[in-house]
Formats: sequence, C-alpha cells, structure tokens
Amino acid sequence: MTLATPEAVPAPRRTVVGVCATARIAAAARGGTSTLPVLDGDGPFELRTLRSRGTEARVCIVGAMSAPLGGDRLRIEADVQEGAALHLTSAAATLALRGPTPEHATYDVLLAVGEQAQLHWLPKPLICAAGSNLRQTYTVSLSPTARLVLREEQILGRKGEPPGHLTTRLTVRRGGRTVLDQQSAYGPGAPGWDGPAVLADHRASGQLLIVDPEFAEHPPDAQLLGGAPGAGQGIITPLADASAVLVTAVAPDGLRLRRLLDAAQTASVPRGGALA
Repeated sequence: MTLATPEAVPAPRRTVVGVCATARIAAAARGGTSTLPVLDGDGPFELRTLRSRGTEARVCIVGAMSAPLGGDRLRIEADVQEGAALHLTSAAATLALRGPTPEHATYDVLLAVGEQAQLHWLPKPLICAAGSNLRQTYTVSLSPTARLVLREEQILGRKGEPPGHLTTRLTVRRGGRTVLDQQSAYGPGAPGWDGPAVLADHRASGQLLIVDPEFAEHPPDAQLLGGAPGAGQGIITPLADASAVLVTAVAPDGLRLRRLLDAAQTASVPRGGALA
C-alpha cells in the first residue's frame, strides 16, 4: 500500500509594513489663552511648542526620521476644544520616498474643531519623490461656529526627477453636514493626471480651505488668480455652504504655487479679519 503524500502548502505571503506612528494634539481654552493638555508624538513625529500669539497655541511638527516610506502607516490627530485656538505647522517639507516594500504608504490627518474654536493647519509642502506611492487623507469635523484655515501643497518629484504617485482625499463636515468631499490622484498610474484637464505641464498643486461663519454675511467673490504665462493659475470658489471658501491652484513649481496661495489667502480673509 502506498500512502498519499500531502501536497506542500505554500507559506502565507507576508506583507512588509513599515513604521506605524501617531501624533496626538489637543488644545483647550484656559484662563483667556489656549493650552496643550495633549502633545504626544512617536516615530517620525516630534512635536515642539512655539511661542504663542495672543490666545493661540502654536505647535511645530518636526520630522525625526525619513517618512513616509512605502509601507508606513502615519496618522496625526488634532482636537481643538471649545473656545481654543491652535496653529499647526511643520519645520520642513514632508518627503515621500520609495520604501523597502512595494506597499503604498498612508498619511491620515484627523482634525476636530469645537464651538467658537479656531484652527490653522499650515504645514510645509509635501514632495512626492520618484518611486513613492502615498495615499493621504484629511478628515475634518467642524462645529457650526468653528473657524478653519487649512492649506496643503503638493509637489510632484524633486527637481529633475519624475513624480511619485499620490492619491489625496479631503473630507470636511460642519455641524454634521458635508461641506466638501473630493479626491485627486497624480503621478504614474493615475489616468489623465498630466493632461490639459488636470495638471498639464504643472508639477505643483495646492488647496486652501477657509471656513468662517462671517462669510455667511460677507461672502467673497469668485476670482481667478495668476494668468501670466508660466506663473500658474488658481481660482477662489465660494462653496455651497456659505461659510466656506475653497482655493485651488496649480503651478510649475512650489515657489510659484506658494505665491498664488499667499495671494489667495490675503484676498479671502473675512472682512472682520478673524482668520488673518
């Protein structure tokens, strides 16, 4: 009698995942100013407090290591509690690089702003180097009286190199209702991203979202920005929610993109100057 030999079972394929890290920040109103009861970062996130301005607490995110790389899972959570004001920036540009695994990297940002609270999210640009593959999400929850300035700048490839792949999604809810939900994809594998309907010859893209209840009384007008050959273009667009304005801009490089967004931010400040 011959015994049947069981077929060899292949070992399960192991997915290599890189760094998993979360930064948590909370701002609270205390005694006429804003304090930081939670300031906790790990992995590539080193959080440093800056000198406050008026009632506004200020935090700088410092990259303690190269990230995001392929396979990394990164997350930032910021909670601005009732009556508080928080300004968040970064010390340098975020550089997305090819990692040791073909897995994409994720970079998720969750922002919550309470009643009569204010948040400025103004990091340095995101640069997607050749071979990188990043999926980025912003999920923002605003109370009806909250104020927000959110700015993001994306640069596809370092000077003289092809771009990496970037998928980015921005979802904003105010008082439980969706104000904005949009997704963009750039770089290799994204259909039509370098065609005339998307970026064409430009390699820098940015958005500026301003939410302020004062806009309900004094909404800004839709306005085109730029127009000079090679300088990039942008547009200021009031959203269906009367308290929100979105600026979208594209440019050949990061410097010209920054100039467009700076001009848009100045032009879009509410008449009362609350978000100046």
